[in-house]
Amino acid sequence: MVTEQEVEAVGQTLVDPQQPLQARFRALFTLRGLGGPVAISWISRAFDDDSALLKHELAYCLGQMQDRRAIPVLLDVLRDTRQEPMVRHEAGEALGAIGDPEVLEILKQYSTDPVVEVAETCQLAVRRLEWLQQQSGESVVQGPYLSVDPAPPAEERDLGQLREALLDETRPLFDRYRAMFALRDAGGKEAALALAEGLRCGSALFRHEIGYVLGQMQHEAAVPQLAAALAQPTENPMVRHECAEALGAIARPACLAALRAHVADPERVVRESCEVALDMYEYETGSTFQYADGLERLRSPLS
Repeated sequence: MVTEQEVEAVGQTLVDPQQPLQARFRALFTLRGLGGPVAISWISRAFDDDSALLKHELAYCLGQMQDRRAIPVLLDVLRDTRQEPMVRHEAGEALGAIGDPEVLEILKQYSTDPVVEVAETCQLAVRRLEWLQQQSGESVVQGPYLSVDPAPPAEERDLGQLREALLDETRPLFDRYRAMFALRDAGGKEAALALAEGLRCGSALFRHEIGYVLGQMQHEAAVPQLAAALAQPTENPMVRHECAEALGAIARPACLAALRAHVADPERVVRESCEVALDMYEYETGSTFQYADGLERLRSPLS
């Protein structure tokens, strides 16, 4: 049983800028797991932080919680042009993940946003909501991963066909995302290598999502391509961030070397992503039961 005082203590860790970023991330994912209005309130309070990385993850977690009570704060973040593009993008994606058709018109409005990552995200979220409406009450099949994705996996199962669809930049982005998630769900080296080819495609939003799904797959075949993208200073920081976190999740020795090489990167979001990824690496290679261990840390402060 979790007490209100414990939830508050975890929330205080999240909103405290004096806390190490790794501890704040673990607190955030603990609140995501707890769910409910109090957790949403604490997560929402952190959107005035100066870390774009943290705010991006706040929006991600609110979307994954799929609780309509998070819609007002996510709309505020999407509308706030003072927020960094990667934060506004994640708010748009989260609104699509929650899946409530009431936000459809607002998402259509922001589908022409001057910030291309925001516009493309909202276009995808519109397509996802329209796809959900077409399912007309049918239950959406849950794949091997527990994430709520910006597009459902394609029904195609042939890896060659999926690779072709993924890399065809003349196709609608939604269809390419469907191929991406079908490849992820198929798993294995061939699928991981096909996805890694997507790190060379034109859309930064697309490349960032490739990094994310490779982190979910945790297949070491993609490590060289992820490390190369992280090491590229001209790459979009949003992409480099996602590649760093993927390397932390894959957690092989080559990942450790790549992450350590960029913990002092001049780009703040990359630097912070490497800090968080090294913490994830430690979790993946250690004996800790779960990453979202905010409650355990409260109950065992010496651990």
